[in-house]
Amino acid sequence: MDPREYELMYRVEDRHWWYRGMSAATRALIERWTFAKDLRIFDAGCGTGAALTHYLPDYGTPFGADLYAEALHFCRQRNAPRLTRASILDLPFASASFDLVVSFDVLYERGVADELSALREFFRVLAPNGRVLLRLPAYDWLRGKHDERVHTHRRYTTRLVAELLRQSGFRVLRLSYANMFLFPFAALKRLSERLFPPDENYSDLSLNVGAFNSVLQWILASEAPLVARFGLPFGLSVVAVGAK
Repeated sequence: MDPREYELMYRVEDRHWWYRGMSAATRALIERWTFAKDLRIFDAGCGTGAALTHYLPDYGTPFGADLYAEALHFCRQRNAPRLTRASILDLPFASASFDLVVSFDVLYERGVADELSALREFFRVLAPNGRVLLRLPAYDWLRGKHDERVHTHRRYTTRLVAELLRQSGFRVLRLSYANMFLFPFAALKRLSERLFPPDENYSDLSLNVGAFNSVLQWILASEAPLVARFGLPFGLSVVAVGAK
């Protein structure tokens, strides 16, 4: 990921509509598909640490790891405990160390040479009957300028994620798209970038929606129970829960 993106994430994660809306979906998935109490939680590719400090502690004891020193610097700014610098392809933890592994928008990065190897590492460090919770960007045709900033290797479909989970040993419990209600507007924006390319320093996180921030957050958060219970047929992200 472009190092500049970490600083931008750190500045906006606490209030940006996308992060706050997605945290609602994550909570709903944890509460429906895990034991959701006193869990040993590992955030694989923890970024700037918002999940580690904002909501994962509500469900147990979180640990975080990231390969990049810039990311861990901002985690420490948040006073996130139990941090490790490590690749998700080679985790420095004993087998069966955790009850829940979460990985939010990490496996798609060019720095992850083989996402199947990463998923097998997640499987290894999970205790029997443990859970993995993934979030990934959807549909390769939705690539845009932001993907260049975050070094996207590829975007996913539910079918591809299901196959990767099964190949790495997991049983799929929930598979869904997310961010469906806003999908038409976002898709139109991404496609328009091909006709009117944004500035090379552009990032989706730098887009200031002003007073609409709370409205967009509410729209995205309203999907949370649907994602957790039934699944959505399309959207801007893929979310999945697997069991060991």
